[in-house]
Amino acid sequence: MKKLVPTLIAMACLSVFAAGQAVPVAKAASVGPALTGQMVEEIIARVNSQIITRSEFLRSKDQLRDEVKQQDAGNADKLYADREKDILRDLIDQQLLLEKGKDLGISGDTDLIKALDQIRKDMKLETMEELEKAATSQGISYEDFKQNKRNEIITQKVIGEEVGSHLSISKEAEQQFYDDHKNEMEQPESIKLSEILVAPKVSPANSSAGGGESPTDQDPAKQAADAAALAAAEAKANDLLKQIRAGASFEDVAKKSSDGPSAAQGGDLGVFKRGALAKELEDKTFALKSGEVTDAIRTKQGYVILRVTEHQAAGIPPLKDVEPRIQNALYYQSLQPALRAYLTKLREEAYIDVKDGYIDSGASPNETKPIETTTAKAADAKNLKKKKKKLLGIPY
Repeated sequence: MKKLVPTLIAMACLSVFAAGQAVPVAKAASVGPALTGQMVEEIIARVNSQIITRSEFLRSKDQLRDEVKQQDAGNADKLYADREKDILRDLIDQQLLLEKGKDLGISGDTDLIKALDQIRKDMKLETMEELEKAATSQGISYEDFKQNKRNEIITQKVIGEEVGSHLSISKEAEQQFYDDHKNEMEQPESIKLSEILVAPKVSPANSSAGGGESPTDQDPAKQAADAAALAAAEAKANDLLKQIRAGASFEDVAKKSSDGPSAAQGGDLGVFKRGALAKELEDKTFALKSGEVTDAIRTKQGYVILRVTEHQAAGIPPLKDVEPRIQNALYYQSLQPALRAYLTKLREEAYIDVKDGYIDSGASPNETKPIETTTAKAADAKNLKKKKKKLLGIPY
């Protein structure tokens, strides 16, 4: 049996988890409305010492509508109808996982810092202060944004430790999956490319001279400057190529020296199938193996060095080439029922009360309802006041 790294844990955490806000309250009474300031906020479910309000439930429904529209606008209504019934279940699931995370001592603080920094980089922002300003400028409470991200991290870690770490996939199961899905794996020949572009550096004065003229009509001084700039670009490209063939990292050289828009990504251009590139480039690149680089190639932009980071042959790939994908698929298939069983167990160990008219599609008949107390009612009013302050928070 082969133990798997839980690479698809994030997929197991349904997106509506994001909308739940975990706010501590006392062991609570039967579910019902409570007065907070001038508005009536309705408690629709209690999970141990936490509550779920109707406004959170409605925000989760709005978020689901947005998600299905982005996923498949033409089929959004059907997707929404299929998933709407599980909204309250998922909110309760999140509360159970967050409470388990607290029991396990999982805070998510370190991972939260890393996650926020990655978001900052993805948005091309210089500082975390800029990220906060970007959030608030869109009407998003930054504190709520961070809390929602922390909740996501905690639930993923709990699922990884409590469920994912106990799953394993046999070699026999991998082979069977491969045999059953061979036709789906057939693919055309393709390569994944990275580039280093060296563009000619022409001074502004020379670049403006003779504008709009044909090469034969241009000022001789400009022609000479252009030729010199092109020769310098070729020399630099060949020098960079020499460094790479001597062992320098292509990605590092691209980040430092490429003039292309992909420089920040180490020159990564993505995947190209046969027929997608200009014939000259296709002939040069498709003839290479993974890891090989071209000579410096003259283009309209200057000189480019291309590296084939992956070369996928046409047809059905061998099992060893798609084994990670198969493992992930089998892991995810195993994770879903295992996670559901784990959450059912957490439900049976918890005190859960759902208001009449609302349905928890993940409910277990062995759940225990909390006992109503005067102290619990007072705690509800206090915590509903806290939740009222968070009504403008937008789930991540």
